[in-house]
Amino acid sequence: MYRRCISLTKAVYRDCFGRKCTFDWRSEGRRHFCQLPMLQLTVTPASALVDEPVHIQVTGLLPSQMVTFKLSVKDDKGNLFHSRAFYKADETGKVDLQRHPSLGGDYVGLHPMGLFWSLKPEKMFGRLLKRDVNRPWEATVDLYDSVNYTESTLHPMEMSQTVQRWFIAPDVKREQVKAGRIRGALFLPPGEGPFPAVIDMFGSIGGLVEFRASLLASRGFATLALAYFAYEDLPTSLLELDLEYFEEAANFLVSHPKTQGPGIGVIGVSKGAEIALAMACYLKQVVATICINGPTAVCDASLRYKDEVHTPTSPHKEYVEFDLFRALRFRNYLAACEDELSEYNFLPVEKAEGQILFIIGEDDQCLQSKLLAEKALNKLRRQGKNNGKMLAYPGAGHLIEPPYTPLCYSSWSPGFPYPLLWGGEMVAHSVAQEQSWREILNFFREHLPGARNKL
Repeated sequence: MYRRCISLTKAVYRDCFGRKCTFDWRSEGRRHFCQLPMLQLTVTPASALVDEPVHIQVTGLLPSQMVTFKLSVKDDKGNLFHSRAFYKADETGKVDLQRHPSLGGDYVGLHPMGLFWSLKPEKMFGRLLKRDVNRPWEATVDLYDSVNYTESTLHPMEMSQTVQRWFIAPDVKREQVKAGRIRGALFLPPGEGPFPAVIDMFGSIGGLVEFRASLLASRGFATLALAYFAYEDLPTSLLELDLEYFEEAANFLVSHPKTQGPGIGVIGVSKGAEIALAMACYLKQVVATICINGPTAVCDASLRYKDEVHTPTSPHKEYVEFDLFRALRFRNYLAACEDELSEYNFLPVEKAEGQILFIIGEDDQCLQSKLLAEKALNKLRRQGKNNGKMLAYPGAGHLIEPPYTPLCYSSWSPGFPYPLLWGGEMVAHSVAQEQSWREILNFFREHLPGARNKL
């Protein structure tokens, strides 16, 4: 099989990669063609959910040829994120990211999805955050010839493939929610239902964040992405958390004709995890709770439920630090050691009747999340209860998100004059995201009404 060479200069007997060529005098312009198989870059599937792996391979290279793969993605605002890795072709002229290790670049070793989870922002302190789940990320894979590992020696091989990475399956339905005080978006899986139901919340970023809720719905859970401040007519900041607002959201979800009651699940990260744990303590509708790197004590804003008020714990502002890049480290903001936790206003986890799962990143630079989770688990054990469990991931940071999404080590966050440090080691964090996502799905399948039979 013949193909046109990349080099179209003077008539030569070798192409730009040293491969023997021949003339085809019948062709217009006396172009020369290679007597080698066609170079072929494949990236499959071309369209898939973000929690599904992608298979990348190239054939038709020279044996032992060095190539560079580059991946680029733009967020919803047009900000660029990119990654690259160097590979060496095998004796057949093939590179398969499922079989061959990266020799350098943004990661090293056998990591088939490394190009995706090693994406980094072109501008410092950027976070690849999906706002509009109805549009995919367009991820472009480019192939370059690389004799060595400097950017100036990369030669484009005119090989490029673009794949779509979705946070929502084609038949999942999104409904805007404005019922009473409740503001959010409800995602319903395809079919008649009823479906196991989940409330999903994020933290100090505020607003309405939908990408995890839409992905959970794509996996069979009716999921309410719930806003609680800085959205529409909700409070612009958090001065007090009224748990009756979240109780209203739980009742809304339980009573929906497409949901399977009587119990629901709740998942939250950071401040959202604190609220999720409070819901588990006070609301009988909540039977399965997942807290990702969140406080187990009331912090920053007071918590009110009917006539009961929890005042926030006084933080240790003197422990706030800057890293080398002037990002704020809040790791010891609440406590630096076990001894300082005794006077905290911890949530009454012993009241919780449902199952609780703490997902912890041990390199969380925003919170002593492991120490706080252990404190909550100890309270449960002292009451003779065993409905709590912790999964701790060494090297994982604060923002544990769906698999194959990149580590955000530090980023700007609303309301802060400096970027915040989230932490995490890239490879370990990617492993934590992949493993914890499976645990999240299995936890809800095991503990939500009707989930075992439907999912």
